[in-house]
Amino acid sequence: MLLSERSYPRVQDVKHRALTEATADHRCTPRDSVDRLLADWQRVRPDLGVAPVGVVTRLERVRGHIEAELERLFADFHMGGPSFAVLVTLARLNAPGGVSQRRLMDELGLSSGTVSVRMDRLVEDGLVERQLNSDDKRNTRVTLTPRGKTLFERITPAHLDNERRLLAALSEPEQQLLADLLRKLLVEFEGSLPPPDAPLRLGMIVAPAHVTIAMRRAVGLPAVAGLLVRAVDEGGPAAAADLRPGDVLMRAGRYALRSVAAVYAAIADGAAVHRLRIHALRGTEELAVTLQLAHVATTPLPPATTAGRAAHDEHSL
Repeated sequence: MLLSERSYPRVQDVKHRALTEATADHRCTPRDSVDRLLADWQRVRPDLGVAPVGVVTRLERVRGHIEAELERLFADFHMGGPSFAVLVTLARLNAPGGVSQRRLMDELGLSSGTVSVRMDRLVEDGLVERQLNSDDKRNTRVTLTPRGKTLFERITPAHLDNERRLLAALSEPEQQLLADLLRKLLVEFEGSLPPPDAPLRLGMIVAPAHVTIAMRRAVGLPAVAGLLVRAVDEGGPAAAADLRPGDVLMRAGRYALRSVAAVYAAIADGAAVHRLRIHALRGTEELAVTLQLAHVATTPLPPATTAGRAAHDEHSL
């Protein structure tokens, strides 16, 4: 999100108070199974940097517990999670004339074959119907049947209540903090696009840090957690500052550029002086460039948005 210099500190103050409240009792949390796993690795192989296991393994195990609880509820309605995902997606999109199967593929992040199998099952159960798209004979449109709509109205309130129950151990500030962190991580895999009415574009496409690390390793360069420049728009601020494809954006102002969120925060800080100082790597050479920020908004803009579940993991800035 691009924010005015005046509004940004207030947003930070609110987030700081929420963070303090959300983490007040964390020092008292009992150790979990992953702590035992980490302790074993520390004892057996103290040379290994296993800190990422503390995040990734907990995500996997929590997901396993939650999916099992969700499936129990879905079973009460004689369906499974995959079928429920289609049902609620059709209800959410609520498109006149139905939703194209191609759109469902994008929304659900699935292949054409997988979506077709799910449609066959739902058609057989009388929950959806398929119609030939008059504009594209190869792409059918899918709608909920009256029976499907009735099931949606029955299962959705129960599902939402079940999700609230599963998160009951977390306070509202903790849930918001967790959602913010997961959003920050997810957008690095989904990619992002600037707000449609953004008055400023930096004029480049960058890859997220996890892609940067992999690509630099592939060509024998030291792995660094920064944003890899994939393309530069001719005539834009990035091109004027002589940023090139292959450069890695490392820092801007007080922010290490490990995520696109840090880029937007740095832009907000630089709005008052209409420039953004970026430290980067070109191969192994360090360089610093200044991007001129013209036409910066004086009021908060809508946030940048995901490029979609089927999109490449890159950010258009």
